[in-house]
Amino acid sequence: MADTRKNSSNPFVQISDLRKSFGDQEVLRGVSLTIPRGETTVVLGQSGEGKSVLLKHINGLLTPDSGSILIDGEEIVGLSERALRPTRRKVGILFQDGALFDSMTVAENVVFPLQEEGIRDRKVLLERAREVLSVVGLEEHMAKMPINISGGMRKRVALARAVINRPECVLYDEPTAGLDPIVADSIDHLIRRLEHEYEITSIVVTHDMKSMNFVADHVAVLRGGKIYFHGTPKELNALHDETIQNFIHGRSGESRS
Repeated sequence: MADTRKNSSNPFVQISDLRKSFGDQEVLRGVSLTIPRGETTVVLGQSGEGKSVLLKHINGLLTPDSGSILIDGEEIVGLSERALRPTRRKVGILFQDGALFDSMTVAENVVFPLQEEGIRDRKVLLERAREVLSVVGLEEHMAKMPINISGGMRKRVALARAVINRPECVLYDEPTAGLDPIVADSIDHLIRRLEHEYEITSIVVTHDMKSMNFVADHVAVLRGGKIYFHGTPKELNALHDETIQNFIHGRSGESRS
């Protein structure tokens, strides 16, 4: 079968007119967005614009009020939890806080998704854990508990867990939040490495403009519940738009007295 991961005419995610409200608050107001296969798309926007809400729709953690979400060509809106399982195996997620289990070792955390799929062979689990932890530079920390490693290391463990079942796509929710610049840079390099070596489609929600400029092939700006801009990082940085430029440079837009 032909490898279609780098076929830009065959997007991995196709979102059309997605709408979601929580009570009286309308968060997504008709989001339409195409995510190219095998590349990295960064989603930007101010706090409260619905970036994480959008992310959680892509692997079915949230159900929209209306709209369409095609994952690898399959409509997932309306699917049952059981029917969503094959799609979720294609889409890994790195939560903002890592979401590691404190009572499990690093290796046990990493192989948890494999055990959920029914793999019980300890030798196989150990080999897979060692393989993926070596990718993120943590092979020697397999036996440690999460409390005994740094915040940056916990992020890398969570990333290893997100990719251990070899998904076609990884969702990153603020992957560099709370990390010092050096550790954040290492996470950015890992995102790029996974894209290039495994042809993973990456969707990254972030406020970190340095990270965006390093990892992004494409950028989408979410504003007012819709996609305000969609293009390349170069096009974004060159855009003569006050709202965009204020966000890029961290300006409130208020004039000085």
